[in-house]
Amino acid sequence: MTIAELAEDRVVEGTFAVARKQRLRTRSGSPYLALELVDPSGRIDARVWSDVDLLDKRFHEGDAVHVLGRVERFRDRLQLEVRTLEHAEADPATLVPEGRRDVEELDGFFEFLASEISHPELRALVGRFVGDAVFRERLRVLPATSDSHHSYTGGLLEHTVAVATICRDVAQLHARLRSDLLLAAALVHDVGRVRELDRGPLFLPTEEGKLLGHVHMGLRLVEEQGGGVAANVLAELLHAIAVHHEPRAARTAEAAVLYHANQLDAVAATRPAN
Repeated sequence: MTIAELAEDRVVEGTFAVARKQRLRTRSGSPYLALELVDPSGRIDARVWSDVDLLDKRFHEGDAVHVLGRVERFRDRLQLEVRTLEHAEADPATLVPEGRRDVEELDGFFEFLASEISHPELRALVGRFVGDAVFRERLRVLPATSDSHHSYTGGLLEHTVAVATICRDVAQLHARLRSDLLLAAALVHDVGRVRELDRGPLFLPTEEGKLLGHVHMGLRLVEEQGGGVAANVLAELLHAIAVHHEPRAARTAEAAVLYHANQLDAVAATRPAN
């Protein structure tokens, strides 16, 4: 049974990945485990109230586990009361929540947007990312963030395509914008995530990612692929990437638009819709 199929008062038996594990205490001082379990259909909070010491030793955060429990409702949300669990041999990376849109469709649109760049040097630079099979696979399986917007497998690709689409549309509305520069910046603004984040289900930062962050790592990646690009053009592209989280630092209209497009997609993906 998948997480999406869970209903109140149902007995559940299934295999999930442990996205979060905390050992806590009740008000009376008794230990319990607070978990977040995930599978490709979604995520659910879980609690281990009994045999805590025994079950705690059986698994770690990031493991795949086989769970037997019962679904309850707590504060208007479903929660799984775990009765027993065992370490499972399944690959935890295959149990992460899937994206909201079809990955193949998004992948094709990523290529289409790259082909819309007419500036030969920027087109060639972005094309080197498009032609990199390892990069493309990481783009398809990683989230855009590990704990905020698009925090599911394929979220990085979904976010990249969305931001690039917004920038493309804005450039069509405002002819003064350099559309090739803006579209190229949008397509590669988060490429540093492919080196910053590790595989699921935790999507934790790599050792290098903890120290440098995705913006700095992205600048390095773009510079590595920037051979043949005129120095002034590359500088404009790098500037837009460098400040896509810092609106006050933007020195060009394209950099400012990229910042707002990035923020718009993040808000649209996370803010509750009433």
